[in-house]
Order: sequence, then C-alpha cells, then structure tokens
Amino acid sequence: MARLIQQLTEAKIRTLTKIGFHPDGAGLYMQIRSGGARSWIYRFTLNGRTRDQGLGRLADVSLVKAREKASAARALVDDGIDPIEHTRAQAIIPAAPKRRSSPTFEEVAESYMADRLKRLRSEIHRHQWRQTLRDYAYPIIGAMGVDVVTTNDVLAVLKPIWESKCETAARLRGRIERILARATVEGYRSGANPATWRGHLQEALPPRSEVQPVKHFRAMDYQDVPAFMAELGQIDTVAAASLRFLILTAARTGEVIGARWNEVDWNEKTWTVPAARAKTGRNHVVPLSTGAVAVLRGVEPLQGSGDDFIFPGRKGAAQSCMTLLSLLQRRMKRAVTAHGFRSSFRDWCGDAAGVPRDLAEASLAHVIKDQVERAYRRKTAIERRRAVMQQWCDYCLPPSTTVVNIAQARHRATAA
Repeated sequence: MARLIQQLTEAKIRTLTKIGFHPDGAGLYMQIRSGGARSWIYRFTLNGRTRDQGLGRLADVSLVKAREKASAARALVDDGIDPIEHTRAQAIIPAAPKRRSSPTFEEVAESYMADRLKRLRSEIHRHQWRQTLRDYAYPIIGAMGVDVVTTNDVLAVLKPIWESKCETAARLRGRIERILARATVEGYRSGANPATWRGHLQEALPPRSEVQPVKHFRAMDYQDVPAFMAELGQIDTVAAASLRFLILTAARTGEVIGARWNEVDWNEKTWTVPAARAKTGRNHVVPLSTGAVAVLRGVEPLQGSGDDFIFPGRKGAAQSCMTLLSLLQRRMKRAVTAHGFRSSFRDWCGDAAGVPRDLAEASLAHVIKDQVERAYRRKTAIERRRAVMQQWCDYCLPPSTTVVNIAQARHRATAA
C-alpha cells in the first residue's frame, strides 16, 4: 500500500497558483487548469495502465473529503478493482427504494396548498382554504399521520358542523378529499379515500338539500328595472356607473369591478372579459349596447393608463363588491343583489322578449356542455347577442331616461 505523505494543507492550497498537478501523496493530486479551475485527481496504476480518476471540484470537495475518496479508491486498487469502472457500474445499478415515513395530515395539507392554491384567481378562496382546515380539520386530524386517517376521523371533523355550517362543511370535505388523494399519489397512503362523498360519506351524513335549503340571489323583477335605472341614473358616483354597466351587460359582479380599459374595443364596440377573470375560464366577448357605451364614455375622463380599472375604487384600486351591495341596499333601499340582475335579464329574455334559450344562455356566458353546439355558437352568436343586448338596453333605458355624466357633475360641483 502506498505510503501517505499528505503534503498539502488548507493554507497551502490557498497559495497555489501554478498550472498543473500538485501532489498530496499516495496518488492524490490537486489539479489547477489554465482557466483557474481546481479539482481533485486520484492517479493509480492497475494492470500496467495508469489512469486518473476525478474526485470532484475543490469548491465542492474539501481536502479531508478528497483524502477519504482517494483512500476508498486506493482500497479498490489494492483488491485489483479499477475504481473508475467500479463507479460507473454503481451508477447504473438502481438504488433500493427507501421506505418513506408518513408525514402528518397538516404537513401534506400545507404542501398541497403551497403548490395548488397559487392557481386560484381569488385571494378570498385561498384564505378560505387555509381557514377551514386550520379551524376544523387540524385540531382533530392535523397531527395524525396522513396514512392512518380513517373515515371515522373525517366524520369527527365534519359532523359537528355539517348541519350548522353545511356549506363550509361541504367545501371542507372536498378539500380533505383532495389532500388525501395527493397523499396517495405521493405514496403515503393506499386504498380508498375516506373523504369520498359518493357511495361513502353520503351514507353517514344527511344530504345538503335536507339541512341547507338552496338560496338564490335576490333579484329585482324585470318589470321594475326601467324605473330603477331612471333613479340610478341620477346618482353621480363610480359605483352607480359600474352598476348601470353591470345591468346593461348582464355581467357578473367580479367581471365588472375588475374591468380594465384595455379590454374595451371601441371600434367593434365590445368588451372582452379575459379568461383569468371569467368564471368559465375562457375569454367572453360582450357586445356593448348604446347604453353600455354611454356609461363608458361617462367615466372615460377618469381614465389613466390602459390597464387601469374602468370603475376604480379608492386610490385607483378595484372596487369592492360590497360597494355595489351598499349602494343597492343602503342608499337605494332595494332588498336585492347586484348578481340578481342576471336573473332579471334572464326572466326578461324568456317572459317578455322571446329570446331563444340558447341565445339567452350565451349572453349570460353560461357554459354549454355540448362541444359541437358550443363551437357553433362561438362562431355565430356575437351579432345575435348584440341585438339582444341592444333590445335589453332599450327596455331598461326608455327615451325619457336621463343619466348623470360623472365628469360633468364633478365639474359643476367644482365650479360652484
């Protein structure tokens, strides 16, 4: 066996600059290349052939570690084994699978949320995910190994709130199911998912229809809309303008309060709700009636850059949906919601205007399950929808209706 001389030290290594091989002893060298790169080399002779084995860069392998690697290679040479070929052979042998210790339910849940919640468009939904798990699931199953969570454990989470907070409990059940499914995919669980509803938990919990009657958004009778629009037209606030636009386009609240100027095509007289903000996850082109265009012209003097909100709230941020609700219920004393005007429009389509069902549904941006019908409608319905929206506008804004122009109203107030 070669005698260990160990000529190098950490201090000496820092002072070496000469290109070439600097011996430590017993076949170990530090190599300095022309570009300044430094690495470790073990030089050995076996069967009359001298070879150099790379042991790693100096930046990654310390002197002590290099000596350990050289010692292991030297032992192979003493046994007649080429360390380079041995290393190559080891690299192609699949490593034995390591037994994975099971994390807790909370650990898997936090990992799942870190990965998946960033895909949710709504910060409110991201908050609700975390809050329901922390309030109801973690105190009961959070510290349990995710591999031992059973149906009884899931029921222990859900039963206390199933009847008193059914909507929350139902969403929590779905979240637990997805987290346990992730644990199965990652190899921490096997077998059936104990949070599955169909054919499983539905046998242990009453259906939601029995404990939580369906609640619809309160809507205004479409026959009352024209008089309401006349009253709304006398209010010179951005909230009032956004509500008029919402009614005339039959759009969703979130789509309107998030609307930006660069989504409006003045030439085509359309407003495109981008997929990122549309409930359907697809771009939705809304044909603008004369009334909707007039609303936009009324707030146009407030416009900044193209990506600014059309109906800004305080300090240029997006309005809150509560702003519209407050306008309706507090200021105007109407016991309805902004979203309910979509129902008003739909009832008008069916009861008064005779608008075909498919056209009414397309105007509301409802998803059609039939792919062929959906493709056909996408190509042909825009002009037909434009006629419907103009007819709705003419109904909501009869000739006697006057609308306050926000910019002019503010100018008059300033002059006074």
